[in-house]
Amino acid sequence: MTLRLLIADDQSLVRAGFRKLLDGEAGLEVVGEAADGVDAIAESKRLRPDVVLMDIRMPRLDGVEATRRITTDGSATAVLILTTYDLDEYVFQALQAGASGFLLKDSPPDDLIAAVRVVARGDALLAPSITRRLIAEFTARNGRPAVPLPDISDREREVLIAVARGLNNAELAQSLFIGEATVKTHVSNLLAKLGCRDRVQLVARAYEAGVVVPGEP
Repeated sequence: MTLRLLIADDQSLVRAGFRKLLDGEAGLEVVGEAADGVDAIAESKRLRPDVVLMDIRMPRLDGVEATRRITTDGSATAVLILTTYDLDEYVFQALQAGASGFLLKDSPPDDLIAAVRVVARGDALLAPSITRRLIAEFTARNGRPAVPLPDISDREREVLIAVARGLNNAELAQSLFIGEATVKTHVSNLLAKLGCRDRVQLVARAYEAGVVVPGEP
């Protein structure tokens, strides 16, 4: 199956570069471009892409609000945030808004292609240490009191902590001595109980609740 992509960036050269890279890859097709957040929302509704590659800082409407609207319109479109700065102040907000991942614009081409495929299949791009560092950094900077979690079981809390530390299902199953199917059940329950869209939002929620302390290994 060919993955349909939309590129949202206010710099035409950046859009052209990403299009050339991605269109040349088997199984990927760039179906549209947008120069700002307003156009990104409109084109996402019109084209229904599998993934939107979203810049953060754009005119008229920034990538944070565009991400929020795209991920709450009932479509299955995933948003991959692309930015120049690894600690862009808006990236954490975008993750909270429903983005499925975060990648630097100067990442190697293979990393970008892999990231597109990861978020397209419904997974969150949590593997890069930069994502966890960013979440920890901005949760710490906010200085807000911890937001209590609703009632979750002790096992669900263990799973939440493991997810926040970047473990995938296989690693989590091994560390807790349970099956991967059980892990998936716990993750699904956590998503429902905490009102989260995906694992990225679970990570953010864990930090907000103080379940995981920024800087912990």
